[in-house]
Amino acid sequence: MFCINSLAGKRLQAALLPLMFLAACTTTPPKPAVAPPAVATPPAAPFAVSKWEMLPDWQTMDLQPSWTAFLQSCRALKTKPGWQETCARADGLAQPDNAALRSFFEQGFSPYQVINADGSSQGLITGYYEPRLSGSRVRTDRFRYPLYAAPDDLLTIDLGEVYPQLKDLRLRGRVQGKRVVPYYSRAEIDDGKAPLPGRELFWVDDAVDLFFLQIQGSGRIELPDGSLVKVGYADQNGHPYISIGKKLIEMGELKPEEASMQGIKNWAAQHPDRLGALLEQNPSYVFFRELPNGLSAPLGALGVPLTNEYSIAIDPRTIPLGAPVLLSTTYPNSTEPLNRLMLAQDTGGAIKGAVRADFFWGFGEQAGVQAGRMKQRGQMWVLFPKGTEPTVN
Repeated sequence: MFCINSLAGKRLQAALLPLMFLAACTTTPPKPAVAPPAVATPPAAPFAVSKWEMLPDWQTMDLQPSWTAFLQSCRALKTKPGWQETCARADGLAQPDNAALRSFFEQGFSPYQVINADGSSQGLITGYYEPRLSGSRVRTDRFRYPLYAAPDDLLTIDLGEVYPQLKDLRLRGRVQGKRVVPYYSRAEIDDGKAPLPGRELFWVDDAVDLFFLQIQGSGRIELPDGSLVKVGYADQNGHPYISIGKKLIEMGELKPEEASMQGIKNWAAQHPDRLGALLEQNPSYVFFRELPNGLSAPLGALGVPLTNEYSIAIDPRTIPLGAPVLLSTTYPNSTEPLNRLMLAQDTGGAIKGAVRADFFWGFGEQAGVQAGRMKQRGQMWVLFPKGTEPTVN
């Protein structure tokens, strides 16, 4: 995650909130007389027919870790149209070797290259991870920054119930008198305007770490007794994600090559008096829930545990959740090829567009270093089960 993690990627621009709220809150929604604004319509599926020999390193890559992630996807997809037969065949394979796995994919799938709206085939590949924070279940002088559970007054409005072409698009808001208005922004939440007292799950000792936990979408908190608890995304306030790294570049505070997670943390340590104002530049705010400790990894938007270095977050308007994706990019700050069969198992507020992905590096400090440095160019191929049309969710 992420992330921010993810899962907050399905929302419209804030400028459209009042119009959409009014439409979605009609007691008995009439069929709209006019179509909703064109800017809100999800993009068309951007796929071009490809061939297996066009996929970089396909004949030589290790598919065993990809297979583990694929079986996780099948847990969510095995009852969906087009996937039943594929996932049933997967369940029937006992300890397949690389040759058997390559044959499984080639016989059961067709590759399609992902193309951007402008016709280009390259896009931005970033990284996210599961951070570790220090915290407590009670507030103390050290632990004073709260992780909130989702508030009771936060509404989720499904626009697809009013406009079918906006399927899977949702808005968040709250009731004010007889009106539905946008939910409180980060600045308003930090200023105590939201009814969140009593919704604290944990308290942590670092405001910047908490901010990046919201971006990643999940993490682990080390309590004073040394035990670790897992937290994951529960909901989001509906405001658009704004990159504070980009803001620091625009302010002349950081050079583009310095605007990594580590660079932002260094800036924060040097300017503690300006940190609050910077964080409020991103009005998006994420709420959490405590997760079972038995989970092997954070849950992605698909609802299954992520696989370290084999799960990616994508824009579900252009890439179907759960699908295998051949990602061709390079390692962070490097020209060394990173060609790998990944699984599209998560989403994120900053992950928008066709050739766009967030690479899940796993848990801990080293994963954070890799995620913070990753800002590479890459290409993507989606694998669709044979006999199905290449469509999104």
